[in-house]
Amino acid sequence: MLPPGRLVQLLTWMKLPWCLLEFLLSAVAQGQEMYAPHSIRLEGDITLGGLFPVHAKGPTGVPCGDIKKENGIHRLEAMLYALDQINSDPELLPNVTLGARILDTCSRDTYALEQSLTFVQALIQKDTSDVRCTNGEPPVFVKPEKVVGVIGASGSSVSIMVANILRLFQIPQISYASTAPELSDDRRYDFFSRVVPPDSFQAQAMVDIVKALGWNYVSTLASEGNYGEKGVESFMQISRDSGNLCIAQSLKIPQDRKDKTYEFDKIIKLLLDTPRARAIIVFANDEDIKQILAAAKRADQVGHFLWVASDTWGSKLNPVLQHEDVAEGAITILPKRAMIEGFDTYFTSRTLENNRRNVWFAEYWEENFNCKLTISGSKKEDTDRKCTGQERIGKDSHYEQEGKVQFVIDAVYAMAHALHQMNKDLCTDFSGVCPEMEHAGGKKLLKYIRSVNFNGSAGTPVMFNKNGDAPGRYDIFQFQTTNTSTPGYHLIGQWTDDLQLNLYVQTTTLTISMNLSASVALGMLYMPKVYIIIFHPELNVQKRKRSFKAVVTAATMSSRLSHKASDRPNGEAKTELCENVDPNNCIPPVRKSVQKSVTWYTIPPTV
Repeated sequence: MLPPGRLVQLLTWMKLPWCLLEFLLSAVAQGQEMYAPHSIRLEGDITLGGLFPVHAKGPTGVPCGDIKKENGIHRLEAMLYALDQINSDPELLPNVTLGARILDTCSRDTYALEQSLTFVQALIQKDTSDVRCTNGEPPVFVKPEKVVGVIGASGSSVSIMVANILRLFQIPQISYASTAPELSDDRRYDFFSRVVPPDSFQAQAMVDIVKALGWNYVSTLASEGNYGEKGVESFMQISRDSGNLCIAQSLKIPQDRKDKTYEFDKIIKLLLDTPRARAIIVFANDEDIKQILAAAKRADQVGHFLWVASDTWGSKLNPVLQHEDVAEGAITILPKRAMIEGFDTYFTSRTLENNRRNVWFAEYWEENFNCKLTISGSKKEDTDRKCTGQERIGKDSHYEQEGKVQFVIDAVYAMAHALHQMNKDLCTDFSGVCPEMEHAGGKKLLKYIRSVNFNGSAGTPVMFNKNGDAPGRYDIFQFQTTNTSTPGYHLIGQWTDDLQLNLYVQTTTLTISMNLSASVALGMLYMPKVYIIIFHPELNVQKRKRSFKAVVTAATMSSRLSHKASDRPNGEAKTELCENVDPNNCIPPVRKSVQKSVTWYTIPPTV
């Protein structure tokens, strides 16, 4: 246990904003109960904490905004579903019931830190020797539950803030969505682990994609904050190390903005200042992606930009709704995942009657069915339609499983497998949680977490490296609405240490199907003969050496490409961000001139 004096020193050492630090210190000094009354509590022999963005960030002065149906409620319910599955499994943690204390972060790091003090209450010693009731008797305090580990958080900035406090009390944390490279620093975030790969892997995959497409002149766009800025930073570092890739501009979307329309229109205008850098590398949140697509449409730039986006875009429909024409052809990346059928069955069967344990479910119900419940505190004010309670998810409303559900389930199971092995080792002749396990501490539990290795909910291995990171496994998608019978996101490749990409480029005279590993893609940059033999056999004579820059044109769909040299995404212009790159190599891809007799060519995958 930490005495208040020691806690004060530690909180000061964390260098938090003074207003927040003052609040936390005063709460500690007064022995104030820092629990959130609006939270989910499930009784159990062992209690796990949970942090989910149930609500969006509120406007200035208000911590919480609108409810987040998918990123919030779906993920939260995934934890409840996983706990139900584990507690009903006679093989995993037998005679031990897992409980939970689940809190709302409201997508705000400082608010999440304040809430997370709930998890450490049991570890803080309070001096109550001078506290007496009105009758002179000493008070009886209800001892808060001891949280042994935390599932969460979602956003990287939130996880970073919370990790700072949890490590002080040696409480292990497993995130299901935080991917900032900064969290791989095991010296600063030694009690943090994650079941998703860090953005340093994602950035490498995105560089490989750009190289495989033959692009060498791009701009980057990031949401302000750890996720966006660190993601772009990793991309730029890797691109500099690999060479032959120029960054035209690196723009940041400000977090606190008064006029959204003006800010995003300004960003599009800046991107158009380098018209040949049509390829835009995006590390941005859902709302920023939606706004940037809307701004491109307002600027009449449909078809101009070629988006390569990180997992926050992934295969989500929300960012592209009503802007499908602007998003056409976007290449997005997502940690390899699978839909969990058991969760679909569970979630679509949730009703107001059978899901009272979720204190936010009534609010979700109103938002999901666009109706109003006859209960006090209803937040639905934009409709007079009354909820009947007989509505059903998936029948009376659209339902699609949120993409991180699998990872939430895997995070809970990782904690359960670690506790199971710990219980097995420490409580050999004891049924349930023995005293030795009760007092083992978070450092010992962390060792068990880092040693887990099991097949997760999607059948893929769940494990951690020495930094607490999961292996890098990504699916690569392309958003297609034209020339396809099934508009939407199409799986076009994968990345697991190297790139395997299946792209289809259609022109009136040429169709190319490619399956490239990263090594092949990079190797072909230095194989001019391939280009000459396929497209210009008449030029197959000894000439000066020249880099191959055109495996594929910058766009992956010809309908969006202008054949004017000035309109291509990779231009000749040198930029101040082309560090360590030969400016003569910042040139557009060679135009492919093919004879009509050439209709199909396949580059075989490497073995």
